[in-house]
Amino acid sequence: MSTTTTLGALLPAVPLVAGLLGLLLPPSPRGAGTGGDRARRTAIALGVAGAAGALALAVALLVALDRPAEASTTWVDLGGLTVTLGVRLDSAAALVAVAVAAVALAVQVYSIGYLRRGPHDDVDADHRYPPYAAQISLFTAAMLLVVVAGDLILLLVGWEVMGICSYLLIAHDRRLPEAPAAAMKAFLVTRVGDVGFLLGIALLGVSAGSFRIADVLAHDHGTGTLTAACLLLLAGVAGKSAQFPLHTWLPDAMAGPTPISALIHAATMVAAGVYAVTRLYPLFEAAPVALAVLGVMASVTLLLGAFAATAQDDLKRVLAWSTVSQIGYMTGALAVGSTPAALFHLLTHAAFKALLFLAAGAVIHAVGTTLMSRMGGLRHAMPVTFWCTVVGLGALAGLPPLSGFWSKDGVLAAAGEAALHGTGPAPSWVGWLVWLAGLVGVAVTAWYATRLLLRTFFGETRIPLAHPHDPPAVMRWPVLLLAVPAALLGLAGFDWAFARRLLLTPTAGAPAGEHALIHVGPELLLPLALLAVGAGLAWLRWRRDPAADPATALGPLRPVFAAAFRLDDVQRALVVRSTTALARATRTTDEVVVDGAVEGSGRAALGLGSGLAALHRAALPRAAAGVLAGALLIGLAAALIGGAP
Repeated sequence: MSTTTTLGALLPAVPLVAGLLGLLLPPSPRGAGTGGDRARRTAIALGVAGAAGALALAVALLVALDRPAEASTTWVDLGGLTVTLGVRLDSAAALVAVAVAAVALAVQVYSIGYLRRGPHDDVDADHRYPPYAAQISLFTAAMLLVVVAGDLILLLVGWEVMGICSYLLIAHDRRLPEAPAAAMKAFLVTRVGDVGFLLGIALLGVSAGSFRIADVLAHDHGTGTLTAACLLLLAGVAGKSAQFPLHTWLPDAMAGPTPISALIHAATMVAAGVYAVTRLYPLFEAAPVALAVLGVMASVTLLLGAFAATAQDDLKRVLAWSTVSQIGYMTGALAVGSTPAALFHLLTHAAFKALLFLAAGAVIHAVGTTLMSRMGGLRHAMPVTFWCTVVGLGALAGLPPLSGFWSKDGVLAAAGEAALHGTGPAPSWVGWLVWLAGLVGVAVTAWYATRLLLRTFFGETRIPLAHPHDPPAVMRWPVLLLAVPAALLGLAGFDWAFARRLLLTPTAGAPAGEHALIHVGPELLLPLALLAVGAGLAWLRWRRDPAADPATALGPLRPVFAAAFRLDDVQRALVVRSTTALARATRTTDEVVVDGAVEGSGRAALGLGSGLAALHRAALPRAAAGVLAGALLIGLAAALIGGAP
């Protein structure tokens, strides 16, 4: 193995070891105590060291990697079907690895201050911290395995371990009644998509005779097989990346700790689906039907998430729905054939969404509620958090020169090119759909981002709060450091040679003549105008009555948007209730028909046996009496005969 492939192999191994060691820590006693403090300190050291080591390796890999590299060894050979152990590295993988490890490190450090025992906190916080930190390390290792895996089975292992970790971390605080239910919902909804993902991998592996990604990409699968496999893979992408119609788990996952929300939204689960498509993009390029389906899914999700975010009162749910929408931009870029634009937005989104969630956590930590209706007027009491939130929301809305402006422009420019000139592998109508949805999304995103800022930090506090203030240094520094890439990362796109080196490689699947990501010129004016309209409308509504929620302007649409078009109810009616009814019918059939037949046969046999026994019991005395009478008669007859002269 070369230096680069060794670095790639060590990337998931370091946090994996940290996680396993953390799980082996003896349970600390409940409540305060020296033992609990010792276990907590050890868990902190392991978690931070694992994430820091992974970040150092990712940065070293990014610096050392000058061309795609791969190393593998056969793991299982079934005679014509092989599974390998190995890594497949390119600059996109190295960049995503840096983003994953950086966010994981920020979350591990931030959690030291966020999850600790205090007068208003859970007295068992110290008791639960060691498994919490260990599960974050395992979560990080699983995502890094997805990033560097050179075999589809190995990728699937990381993919599924992430599902387990998300379940455990969302349900971390079992004092909250909604946490276990949200964890179960996330696990089950993503499992629905994962069934398709597994079948897609199986179909590709059997077709190619190998699960090694290089072999799968090089094999001629045939149009039918390829289209079917890509559509099955998209089911898994929809589940992991919370895309319509498997998006419903992500907003409910806000029941988990806020640092976990940052990890899921910025670095692991939702990014995994987008990255998996880029990893296998040459297959999707040859399956335009699958790309068309992806384009429709992306456009619907983009608008659905944006409109749902406009009417939420829960601060974290606004950010959750914004993630659903922003992932729609990424999958839309993939649908129109631009993997660089999708990866660029994935990287900027990782920075500004992690920033927003950790800033939101600072607000929640200070005021003790997630409801914006109980906030307001916090900008003077929490100036650091306020300005970091301004940076994050500006990047989310696409405000120049912040990072989200440039990456979102890359998506819109790619969609426009595909619509006007048919440059993408999918039909041109897919480009039109993604472009129009993206433009509407710009205005709506600016509206709800402005509303969030005004409702949280401006106006008067709606409920008296006990001296809110910026978080302690251990929470404040991760937020400040994340604000830097959220503000400046987009500027990297101005140097196209640099951006091309980072985002375009022979394995990235981008056309050789791909244009620059940054399009400075008149085409920027329309998104900027829409951003100004959306933000301006929210501000004018707030300015008219600072005590009122700008969402009242939505009128009768507000409850519809707040309920996300009631798709949860539709999913419950079509899937949950029908599945429950089927389960009940199956149980009834099993109990009445199957068990009834078996138990009835037993009862019939017992009845027959009882009847025969009764018959025998009744016949025995009669037979005995008959024998006795016969014997007496014979004896009497013999006596009479014997006594005769």
